[in-house]
Amino acid sequence: MGGWAEPSAAPAGRITVISGSVGAGHDGASAELSRRLRELGYAVDCHDFLDLVGRRTGRALRRAYAMELSVAPRTWGWLLTNLEKRDRMAAAVGRSAARVASARAIQALDGPVPPRVVVSTYPLASQVLGRLRRTGALAAPVVTFLTDLSVPALWIADGVDLHLALHEVAAAQVRHRCDGRIQVCAPAVRGAFRPAVDGGTEVARTRARYGLPPTGRLALLVGGSWGVGELAEAAADVASTGLATPVTVCGHNRALRARLSRAGIGVPLGWVDEMPALIRASDVVVQNAGGLTSLEAMAADVPVITYRCLPGHGTTNARALDEAGLARWVHGPARLAEALAGVLDGEPGRRQRAAGVELFAAPSPIDSIVALADRVAPAVIPRTRTDRTRVGALR
Repeated sequence: MGGWAEPSAAPAGRITVISGSVGAGHDGASAELSRRLRELGYAVDCHDFLDLVGRRTGRALRRAYAMELSVAPRTWGWLLTNLEKRDRMAAAVGRSAARVASARAIQALDGPVPPRVVVSTYPLASQVLGRLRRTGALAAPVVTFLTDLSVPALWIADGVDLHLALHEVAAAQVRHRCDGRIQVCAPAVRGAFRPAVDGGTEVARTRARYGLPPTGRLALLVGGSWGVGELAEAAADVASTGLATPVTVCGHNRALRARLSRAGIGVPLGWVDEMPALIRASDVVVQNAGGLTSLEAMAADVPVITYRCLPGHGTTNARALDEAGLARWVHGPARLAEALAGVLDGEPGRRQRAAGVELFAAPSPIDSIVALADRVAPAVIPRTRTDRTRVGALR
């Protein structure tokens, strides 16, 4: 995530986007929102929340999160469950984030051209920005763009001016937690994720490039850029149904790729640069977290199944996607064959595709962000106090 855009090159004004480089979903949404805003003439500067807490601390948080999901995922589920049950615990996490990151957040936002709007695509960033907004340290309105269909407590922060939800299922969860403004919008997915349009030529070329079977059904298994979760077990389960060849995207997880190769289970792949084409070459996406790849598959008109989901956000996303009719949540191996057959050839697959079309027919999130930016003239944050004093007022 980056430095400053050139304010003088954008007569429409300046907008700041803050993400969190934990996995790829938050950064993916941030990048696409930023790209669309720049196309409209806005200067957009992007920041990584993990840099705002300090590069060393940020790297440690990222490593700890990756390790927890890889080695002890149930502890992550336990943590999120307890945050959901205990509002005081969630509030304490938010306050801690605000204390650590507020000074750097003010510095990131404090430039020669004040931002018209600040957009967060990461929960802890929303906590910090909401607190700055409440206390008057931030003059620009704050928008939280909710990247998933489930909305944990940490996503909701007092002081945020607008929450953008991807579906009415997510919007209902926000209403349950706060009284602020909520709007339903389409996901922020790159235009490269689109349905196949060339009669199979691209599909054949993609299958050949990645050494995939030229014919037959393919199930694309994904576990994020880190390849976390029970992907090896899921691949074996898919293979045992005989309905599709499992193609597992292992990402940076070399050990997983080696394990699948030794076992001869389907086709294991490493890091993939052409995910749009690979998704179009597949017949179903089997995922475990309910994040960005799920939305990308829906944009490409490929049905999605949630299977062997990660504890915590994987489970809550699975429930929300199933409730929205966007992805079938399969609860065990005994139900996998029936679910695969349904999405590949049956009415469940047709219903999912229709729900996906409706999902992307919602208004663009850019419409809401721009409408807020155009209503609010840039305001200069008062410089009568030092950053240290401002941050002290937040504690």
